[in-house]
Amino acid sequence: MHLDRRELLKAGAAVALTSTLPGLARAGVTFDPAPGTWRSFEVVTRLEIAQTGGKTQAWIPLASITETDWIKPGTSAWKTNGRAKLAHDPDYGATMLHVEWPSSEPAPVVEVTSRISTQDRAIDLSKPGTSSATLSAAARRFNTAGTALIPVDGIVKETSDKIVAGKTTEVEKVHAIYEWIVANTFRDAKVRGCGVGDIASMLKTGNLGGKCADLNALFVGLVRAAGIPARDIYGIRVAPSRFGYKSLGAGTEVITKAQHCRAEVFLTGYGWVATDPADVRKVVLEEPPTNLAVDDPKVVAARKTLFGAWEGNWMAYNTAHDLALPGSSGPRIGFLMYPQAESGDGRLDCLDADAFKYLIKSKELTAA
Repeated sequence: MHLDRRELLKAGAAVALTSTLPGLARAGVTFDPAPGTWRSFEVVTRLEIAQTGGKTQAWIPLASITETDWIKPGTSAWKTNGRAKLAHDPDYGATMLHVEWPSSEPAPVVEVTSRISTQDRAIDLSKPGTSSATLSAAARRFNTAGTALIPVDGIVKETSDKIVAGKTTEVEKVHAIYEWIVANTFRDAKVRGCGVGDIASMLKTGNLGGKCADLNALFVGLVRAAGIPARDIYGIRVAPSRFGYKSLGAGTEVITKAQHCRAEVFLTGYGWVATDPADVRKVVLEEPPTNLAVDDPKVVAARKTLFGAWEGNWMAYNTAHDLALPGSSGPRIGFLMYPQAESGDGRLDCLDADAFKYLIKSKELTAA
């Protein structure tokens, strides 16, 4: 992939364009998530595994992240005709329910009911940071290191260096990368699920299309290659957007296909900061009437807001990469955002919920 000066300036041109637009309020667009109101949700994940043969196992991701300013996992309870136990990824602490059924069980089933509380996040990055939050040297190394699908050397490093050239502060560098993602990538509706997240292949081929696990992974990789801690957070949308964005929320109580990963960056003076450039591209492609222009008020609002904020209609599972599922002889998975299962015939297709089969539902327990 060849990146010339014109490509690298696309983001800056787009930002300059937005500054000439009428006020978003006059355009009837409000997108201003703000902390202060906690919401509670109950999420039920039910597996009735249809493709059995031999020993059957399943792994259901559970909310593993506790951050007192935006998410508080509650209890999880389950019912099953198998043998279930909690399991944890040793590197990232991702929590999952591991269930096993003997070959004699013709109809494996498990139902997990989880509760969480969540709220909006927002930080004004145009103001000096006052947070005293720090990362240990080990945590900084961990969150700037490469993974199997997110390397931080080679073409990723070369691309990152070009994007941040001339930028001096962490905020300036991360914002440049965020704007580059928004300006140069696109959401590809043909990609299955949330994508794979193989960012080196994206850059080498020049195909910068994908979904959240591709576009936000590319953002995280470029930020890490600039020496700034960043991480993907894998989760699922649990409610509609309260700001009128049909593309940025769950449309019904059935959220089986509402998985979404977001991204965080750690900035000195601010701590972990919410970002989501992939959702900007989702607004462009999917927000009615679809295929919006970059200067559409809803796109402009999303672009501005999702650098430093996100809405609390989403449950975070974990930040894990390259997981070996406990008890499995199959390959590692790039991330744990969908229920996983395997039978004697091998790993089931986690993106084909109807054949797998599983159903996920969400309901709000307290009024917003």
